[in-house]
Parts: sequence; C-alpha cells; structure tokens
Amino acid sequence: MKKQTTSRRKFIATSSLAAAGIAMSNQSFGSISLKGIGKQRKKIRMGFIGIGNRGTQVLHTFMENEDVKVTALCDVYEPYLNRDYSKVHPEYLKLGGRIPKMGENFGKEVKKYHDFRDLLADKNVDAVCIATPEHWHAIQMIQAVEAGKDVYVEKPLTITIKEGREMVKAQQRTGRIVQVGLNRRALKVYQDLAPIIQAGKIGKISTARAIRVSNMAPDGIGNFQPQNPPADFDWDMWLGPRAFRPYQYNIAPYKFRWWGDYSSQIANWGVHFLDAIRWMLGERAPVSISVQASKNILTHDGDIPDTMEILYELPSGTTMKFMVHEASGGGVNTMGHVELYGTKGNMGISDYGYKVVPSKPGQFQTWDQLIEPEEYTEDKSTRIGSTAGLVRNFLDCIKSGEEPWCPVEEGHRSTTFAHLANIAHRTKSRIEWDADKERVTNIEKANDLLHYEYRKPWKL
Repeated sequence: MKKQTTSRRKFIATSSLAAAGIAMSNQSFGSISLKGIGKQRKKIRMGFIGIGNRGTQVLHTFMENEDVKVTALCDVYEPYLNRDYSKVHPEYLKLGGRIPKMGENFGKEVKKYHDFRDLLADKNVDAVCIATPEHWHAIQMIQAVEAGKDVYVEKPLTITIKEGREMVKAQQRTGRIVQVGLNRRALKVYQDLAPIIQAGKIGKISTARAIRVSNMAPDGIGNFQPQNPPADFDWDMWLGPRAFRPYQYNIAPYKFRWWGDYSSQIANWGVHFLDAIRWMLGERAPVSISVQASKNILTHDGDIPDTMEILYELPSGTTMKFMVHEASGGGVNTMGHVELYGTKGNMGISDYGYKVVPSKPGQFQTWDQLIEPEEYTEDKSTRIGSTAGLVRNFLDCIKSGEEPWCPVEEGHRSTTFAHLANIAHRTKSRIEWDADKERVTNIEKANDLLHYEYRKPWKL
C-alpha cells in the first residue's frame, strides 16, 4: 500500500471539523493570541501547574524544545515545587516510578508558586501547562485563558460534562490556543488512517472496541485510615472545589485515579482509546450508553469499579465497546490498541502501525475477498513520541495561530464518553444522550450528575 500522508490543514479539516462538528475555527483569533511571542521573542515563556508524576513528564517534554523557556512552577507539595527528591515523604516513595526523580536546576529566575492564581498573574508567563488532577482542570484552564495565557491541559479534560462545555465557551470567548493532551492526536498513523477509514477502507464499520487491562488483585491501592497529611502537603488546596474529607495516603499523590470524586479508570485510560475510535469513525457523541460494572474482587479503599464493560450506540448505528479489567489479566484485543470491524475486513491500530485482515464470506454470500490484507509499521527513525508531537504542535500553534490537533471541543467530546459511562453505571440504567443539548433524555435524575456543587470559594 502506498502510504497516504495528511497535511496539518487537511488533517484539521477531515478530523477536527468533520468528526466533532465544530463550527468555529481558532484561526480567526491567531493574530491576537500570538502578537509579541512569535515576533518579539524567540522563546515561549512557560509556566507549569502541577509538577508531580505526569506533570514532570510533560515538563521535560516541553524542555526538549529550544523555543521554550521555563519561567514558573506551581504545586501544592513542597518537594515537587522545590524539585527535591530527598524531601519526599517515605510513604510516597513506595509509589516507585510514579514519584519523579526531579533534581532539575532551574535557577532563581524560575518563579515558584504555591497558588496557581499567582502564577497566572505573572506577566513573565505566556502559556501554561496544567497537569493537576482533573477536578482542578476547568477552574485553572478558564482562569488561565481569561488571564491571557495559552493552555496545554492534560487529559482527562474534566471531572464533569458541564465543566467541559464551560471550558469550550471560555476558549471561544478569549481566543486563546488550548491543546488537550489526548496523545494519539499527534501520531501519524492515526492522522493518516482517519480519512481513509471514513472513506470506507474496510467497509461500513459495525463495531469497534478497546480495553484497559491491569490486574491489581487482590488489594489494589491498599487500605489506609484517615490521618494528617505531611506538613509540606497542602491537602485543602489539593481538594479545591471538592468536598472536604480527611486525608489518606492512598488518595494523593497519584492514587486519586481510583476515587470517583477525583477521577476514574474509564476517564484516565479509556479517554485515550474512546477519542481514537470516535476520531477514526468521524463520530461526535453516542446516542445511548449501557454499562455492566462491579467492584467485587479488589479489597482496596478505592470506590470505582474494578471491572467495567461499556457499550455505546453511535448515530451511524455502529456500536463501540470499551472494557476496564483491573481484577484480571486477560485481554481480548489481539490486533492492536484499537480494533475496528467492517463489512470488508477488520483493522487493528497501534501507535506506530496497523494491520488489516480481510473478512471471510458468511452464509449465503458468494464473494471471496473484498480487500487485500495489509500490515504496516512506521520506521523507528521517523517516529515522534505522542506527547512530544502534541507539545510541538501546541508550540507551533501559539506562533501561527492555527487550531491545534486536539482543541478543547474535541477533548470535551471525547471525555464526555467517559463521563456518560460513569453516569450510566451510577444510575444503573441505559441512558440516552442528546449531544446538541448535552442532556440525558430518558432519565431526568441522571442530569443531576452532569455537574456538582463546588466547595466555596471555588466556582467556574
């Protein structure tokens, strides 16, 4: 097969606009966003909010770009803020590689802030990277764009669906560049495949699926009694808009992913694959969502399901399945991270390649084979890491004013898939979704879960 390439502009047109139904382009705001950065200064002055595990990874990725100057850091944990691994609490060190080694020598010119609002007021910051827990993302991103900063915000974009819509409105209102960290948007294999899959490469897609497998049996994130946090960890600020609760060592740092108030695994891991699938299919949102889930194996304190199987019905009639298996090691995907099943054949897509297997004729069919088998692996010498590619695209868009590969509308729509699965699970119902009004139409009480009441003084 002759490999088809996709330009940035063509990619945006075919995937961002067609798949998400976005009616507004950021390009009209580009000159406003970039005056003074691309022309008057050679370096983009970056501030980083949240510099723990993932925050450090993205920080280092930004630092690999010569046109980036780190000017400000912000975190609620002092050893992270001061980049001092020797001061990390012994209980945290049990997390192993999830605690960054740090030790960077930024010098006195890099400002350090405990409160993100002080960083946003810093006139020596052009753009910010937000890698805090997702219950903070909406507040921080909205305040950032209103402060005149461009934003790279990590996935999952939000903790509620309402937050996502408010973030979209804030970006449109201010015209700032906002990139959401859904990494596969930066991978060439997905960029190239999106238009040809939508053009019928493997026929009409009947179903798509992906899975997250991580056998955490029997004790998962463990069991802890509430106790005082380390003196250099600001627990109240970490909680932010969420209701106050006593501190536990298996909530923060990092293990918040297993607590429904702060995250979920369908959002943490699932959103990557849900985004990739809906992008490949050119779909915006589901019309119905059904879930079977349980927490009956892991004995830990975490309160989200250890086993979850979600079925989405899409407007085209295609079904889409995502599975979370954290109490067993068995997987079902054998061809790639994402698998698509079409009338002509099946396709498995991984980060740097894909495989096509022709379908065999079923009952009463006389055809032999409708497409040829294919297998492609990107040359290692040309590969760009997914985070590196997305960061580079963000920096380029700050300079050019073009729409980034994963704008906030795209991030919001993909994250909505994850939130709807959690809502269906919590209501123990099959829910029907109006993507235009962003409301559940068949169970009114489910709409109570589209948002929650923030703890004062925080607000959107």
